[in-house]
Amino acid sequence: MNHLTWSQKSTIKTVRCVHTNAEKYMVNRALTAGEIYEVKNETEEFYFVIDNTGRAGGYYKNYFEEV
Repeated sequence: MNHLTWSQKSTIKTVRCVHTNAEKYMVNRALTAGEIYEVKNETEEFYFVIDNTGRAGGYYKNYFEEV
């Protein structure tokens, strides 16, 4: 259960949220455009970051740009 300890893991890199214009989901509740987030895990299409709720969440990479 790797996802339970993501908040304690070391940061892989940092990314800046570019936009929160999601087609399906309400991303603007958990991310703020222009804010920098720490990436805790990464897959081919998702970044797992500590979002505004204080928990790790998975978001499409198109919401971010690398800092």
